[in-house]
Amino acid sequence: MKLSVAEPHGMCSGVARALEIAHRTLEAHPGETLWCFHELVHNEHVVADLQARGAVFVDEIDAIPEGARVLFSAHGVSPAVQAAAQARNLEIVDATCPFVAKVHAEARRFASEQAVIALVGHKGHDEVVGILGEAPEQIHVIESTDDVEALRKQVMQSTLVVLSQTTVSGAMYEARVADLKAVGFEVVLPKTLDICYATRERQQAVRELALQVDCVLVLGSRNSSNSKRLVEVAESVGCRAHLIASLDELQTVDLTDVQHLGITSGASTPETLLNELRHRLEQLG
Repeated sequence: MKLSVAEPHGMCSGVARALEIAHRTLEAHPGETLWCFHELVHNEHVVADLQARGAVFVDEIDAIPEGARVLFSAHGVSPAVQAAAQARNLEIVDATCPFVAKVHAEARRFASEQAVIALVGHKGHDEVVGILGEAPEQIHVIESTDDVEALRKQVMQSTLVVLSQTTVSGAMYEARVADLKAVGFEVVLPKTLDICYATRERQQAVRELALQVDCVLVLGSRNSSNSKRLVEVAESVGCRAHLIASLDELQTVDLTDVQHLGITSGASTPETLLNELRHRLEQLG
């Protein structure tokens, strides 16, 4: 079996930056608990490593002792979470990805201009929840064509601003923009695309790989939006694709008829894990 690796793949600059901030904070305060609001990044191996170093992950600010140190994840948080942390006198360490922070800034600016905002993203995702919190009365999350139809009935204005989660697929973003135009909205887009360059590059790389191989394995956690998008992109060109969270899951994938296998990894997946996957596959022949 021939093995090919998508290039680029794996950890993006925003994830690497967040991990560096976490490690630096832990090293600067040995023996102290670093409270993390939500998973720093969506990768179970990274989370386990940080827990071993002294990090504790919580989903509620009230679960953190007053005056403690809190790390905000790469996905960003809403103004309400910021205010709750300040009310508890928490020392805030912010690891928000700069690309996510850009979308927050756009949301604030357009909301201040009384614009109606359509946010292309996956409902309930930590990043989307944070952005939505900037102006919950003006921002509407659209994930499907049905969401666009519902928005058309709800909103009277003919013009709206379209922002997006940084890790959605390009195809999803373009489809929702087309849907909005199809139902009569005049669409205003930000000066630069909200989908981050790392997401776009990794999706293009896996698309090109999927056209050459029989099957693609994506190494990433199941709650990782960008990892799931890589699977979808590979499948969109007719290639079999599987998301595996660990090497143990490799045995659940039938590779008996695969002559050429492609592998890649999500933007939160450490390179060491992909190297281990490549080594395991080489052992299997």
